[in-house]
Amino acid sequence: MTAATALIADDEPLLRERLAGLLQSAWPQLQVVAQARNGREALELFEDLQPQIAFLDVHMPGMNGIEAARCIGTRAHVVFVTAFDKYAVEAFRHGAIDYLMKPVEPQRLEDTVRRLQQRLPAALPAQPAGYDQTLERLAQSLRQQLAPAPTLKWIKASVGATVRLIPVEQVAYFRSDNKYTLVVWDGGEALIRKTIRELADELDPQRFMQVHRGAIVALDRVSHFMHAADAGELHLKGRPERLPVSRSYLHLFQQM
Repeated sequence: MTAATALIADDEPLLRERLAGLLQSAWPQLQVVAQARNGREALELFEDLQPQIAFLDVHMPGMNGIEAARCIGTRAHVVFVTAFDKYAVEAFRHGAIDYLMKPVEPQRLEDTVRRLQQRLPAALPAQPAGYDQTLERLAQSLRQQLAPAPTLKWIKASVGATVRLIPVEQVAYFRSDNKYTLVVWDGGEALIRKTIRELADELDPQRFMQVHRGAIVALDRVSHFMHAADAGELHLKGRPERLPVSRSYLHLFQQM
């Protein structure tokens, strides 16, 4: 029988290691295939490795655990790990398989392991009614409690000896280009050394949204969304380019 696989996401390295160690004791056959530092990294690793279980810390910088759970959807069994009981309890009631309070206690984890072992042989359950709306409400509530982080105002692009400062409010989108990122703004295009992952954590989330592991778009530049099979594409105002929307981010545009 193939061993079950899991991903752990927590911004605190010691807590990630502690949970991995406890899981090793409670479920030696389980393979923890990845550890992520935040929700965005968790989502990327999930897409690459497709683990069956995701242990997601609720409170992480950038994309939090609730937002990551929305992107994962019904493709894995989600267990929230949190110090904020009221969020996890509500999410649990609406479809998450379980939640663990920090610090995670070995006996409590064993209960979770038993539930997971019982559910893994069966097909992943469909999302219950209201699950997505509940997670969105929880994510908004969590964001409101956190102090807003400083966001980028300028993008520095170097070409030879010239350093150009690009106002972020003029940017239409960012797209990865091998080791660089293409910045497209009202005044033209430029390559910068920052990665999409770095930018996603530094941009204003009220204005910019990651829609693919290689693309971030300014929401006020979006004209409309076109759905296609398990993916989609965004059309931009006054521009011919189309931006891909991967499966993980489709739910963000389902109501457009």
